[in-house]
Amino acid sequence: MAKRDCCSSGFAVGFSRHYFVWWSSSFYLLALIRFLVLVNSSAATSGPVINVTKHISFTHFSLDDPSVLSDVKLLGSAKFSMEKSVIQIPDESEAFDLRHQAGRAIYSSPVRLLDPYTHTPASFQTTFSFQFSNSSNASVDGDGPSHGGSGLTFIIVPDEFTVGRPGPWLGMLNDACQEDYKAVGIEFDTRQNPEFEDPNDNHVGINLASIVSTKAIDASDFGVFLNDGSVHRAWITYDGPRRWMDIHLGSDGHPSKPVFSGSLDLSPHLNEYMFIGFSASTGNKTQIHNVLSWNFSATSQAFLRFPSEETCESKITLRKSEAAQSQTTQKRSNKEPSSSFFIFIAVAVLALATMIGFIFCSRRGRNDNSKLTAIPEKTQRPRPPNKPRRFTFTEISSATRAFSETEMLGSDARGIYYRGKLSNGCQVAIKRLSAQFLNSQQGLDRRRLLKEIGAMSRVRHPNLVPIRGWCNDNREMMIVYDFYANGSLDKWLFGAGVLPWTRRFKVINDVAEALSFLHSKQLAHKNMKTSSVFLDVSFRAVLGDFGMVLSATDSRRFESAISQTTDVFEFGIFVLEVVSGRGRLDPEVEQEERDLVDFAWRMHVKDEKVKVVDGRMGSLVNLEQAIRALDIGLLCTLNESKGRPKMEEVVEFLSMDKQIPELPACRPVSLFPYNSATSLCTGYSCGPFK
Repeated sequence: MAKRDCCSSGFAVGFSRHYFVWWSSSFYLLALIRFLVLVNSSAATSGPVINVTKHISFTHFSLDDPSVLSDVKLLGSAKFSMEKSVIQIPDESEAFDLRHQAGRAIYSSPVRLLDPYTHTPASFQTTFSFQFSNSSNASVDGDGPSHGGSGLTFIIVPDEFTVGRPGPWLGMLNDACQEDYKAVGIEFDTRQNPEFEDPNDNHVGINLASIVSTKAIDASDFGVFLNDGSVHRAWITYDGPRRWMDIHLGSDGHPSKPVFSGSLDLSPHLNEYMFIGFSASTGNKTQIHNVLSWNFSATSQAFLRFPSEETCESKITLRKSEAAQSQTTQKRSNKEPSSSFFIFIAVAVLALATMIGFIFCSRRGRNDNSKLTAIPEKTQRPRPPNKPRRFTFTEISSATRAFSETEMLGSDARGIYYRGKLSNGCQVAIKRLSAQFLNSQQGLDRRRLLKEIGAMSRVRHPNLVPIRGWCNDNREMMIVYDFYANGSLDKWLFGAGVLPWTRRFKVINDVAEALSFLHSKQLAHKNMKTSSVFLDVSFRAVLGDFGMVLSATDSRRFESAISQTTDVFEFGIFVLEVVSGRGRLDPEVEQEERDLVDFAWRMHVKDEKVKVVDGRMGSLVNLEQAIRALDIGLLCTLNESKGRPKMEEVVEFLSMDKQIPELPACRPVSLFPYNSATSLCTGYSCGPFK
C-alpha cells in the first residue's frame, strides 16, 4: 500500500511538472494576445489626455428663468412650483389622491461619466438642498395621518424617458428595467421597508442598480431627521480614479463629519454618457418632496483623437468600381500586416500549443500509468466547483453562526430556514429539516430522501433554485440552496408594499415555466405555494423549497403522476393568490370571502371576476390580462377528469399560443383536493366543493 502511494505521488509530480511547463507557455501566449489587443486599441488612446468638464447650476427653479424649462425635464408626477420656485414630487395641484405617485426631474442633456477605454469613472461633485413637507390634501384614515412618503433619490440613469415605480422603489427603478440595467442612486429614505433591509425610516442609502442599498446609514446618528420639515443640504463628492465617495448631510453649513466616506466603484454601473437628476415617490402614505437648488460639476479624462493617415479614398470618391476598391485594399494590406492578423496568428499558436500539450500529457500519463498502480477514478477527476456536494455539520454550523436566531429566515411544517455564509464567501439558504418531519412517515426513509435531493440537485433551469448540497450528519438532515436577497414572494404579495401587475404576471409565467420543465423531466415540485417562490435582484421568480418525499409508496411512476396533477392544482391556487394579493385562507376578510378558491368561483358564476383582482394596484393593472390569468387559475383547480390542463398547456395559455378552454358556467361539484402537509388526496372524491 505504501509503495502504491509512493508511485502515485511520483506520477503526480511528473505530470504536474509537464502540466506546469505547458501552462506557463500558454500564459505567455495569452499575455502576447493581450498586448496585441492593447496595441490595436492604442490608436484610440494615443492622443494627449484632455479633461471633459460639465457644470450645472440652479440656484432656484423659477419659471422666470428660461434655462429651467429648457434644461430640466419633468417625468411622471413632477412639477415646477410657481409659488415656491422649487421642483415638487408629486404634483400636489393635479391630483387629489397623492398615494402611489412617482416622478423624476432629469437634466435634459447626458453627462459623460465614464471613459470607455480605461473604464475610469468621472469625478463629480454635487450639492442640493431639499425639504419634505406634508400635502395639504393629506387625509386622516383609520391608520392615522396619511403623511410620510417614501423619500428622495439623487439618480444617475441611462435614459431620460423612464418613470420609476412608486412606493418603496423611490421612482428609481421601473418594471421595464433589464437585468443589466445600469443605475446609481443616493437615497434619502423616510420609510422603513424590511424587505429592502432598511435600518429605519430615517436613513441614507447607496443603491447600485438595485433598490436594496449596498450601504445604508442611519441619519439620526448625525443629528439629521429628514422629515422634520426643515431644509436639508447634501454634498456628494466622488473621486473617479480613486473610486472613493464622500457624502455630507446637514441643515446649517457644511458638516465636518461625512455620513459616508469609503471606497465605491461605480464603473460597472455606468455607461459613457448618463442622465442625472432626482426621483421620488409615495406609497400608502404621502409627502411632498421639494428640491430647492442644485449644483453639479463633473470632470472626466479623454484622449484627444487625431485623424489617421488613411484617406479611405474609396469612401470619398463616389461611384468608384468595386474592383478598384478591392485593388486599393489589397495594396494597402500588402504594405503592412494589420494587428488583427497578428492576433489571429497568436490564437492559432495558442490552440496548437494547447493540443500538443494535451497530447503530450495524455501520452505521458498513459506511459507512467502502465508502469504504476492505477490511481482511483475519484482522485483523477476532481469535482467541478459548482457541483452539489455533501457538507459536514461543522461547516453548516459555522456558516449559520451555530444556527443563530439572527440568521433565521423562516419556518414551515418541514423545518427552519437559515441564512448562511460559506467559507468561500458565498451566501446560501439552509433548510434544517425538523426532527418531527424526519421522524414522520415522510422522513423515515433517509436513503429515499437523499435520492430525492440528488435528483433535484441535477436539474438546472433559470427559474429553479439551484441546490448547492446537503448535510446528513449527527442525525441531522439539511439542504443548502442559493440565497436570494429579495426573499420569498409571499412577503411581497401580502406585505406592506404593492407588487405591480407587470411583475406579478412575469412571476406567474416564470413559475409556470419552472413547473413545466420539472414535469417534462418526470419530476414534481410537491410544495407549490407563494413561500416556495423566491425573487432575485432583478425580480425574476425562481421556484425552490421542494417537497422532497410524497409518501412511502414504492411506485415512483404513480407517485410522479399524482404529484404532477397536484402541482397543477396548487399552481391554480397560486395564480389566484398572485392576482388577488391575498392568501388562500384570509382571516382578515368577511366570512363569505375567506376561502379564496370559493370566492373566485362565485365571482366567475356572477361574471364579476374583476372583484377578485387586487384593488391596490389601481389603474395600472391590465384587466384583460388579469382576468385571463384568473381563468387559467380556475381551470387548474378543476378535477383532472373535468379538464384540468397539464403545465405544458398552461405555459401555452399564458403566452397566448393556445386558446383557453371555456370554463364551466357553474362551479364544479368537487375539486381535486390537496393537503398542505402531504399534498395527497385521502379519498376518491376528497370531499365536496364548499
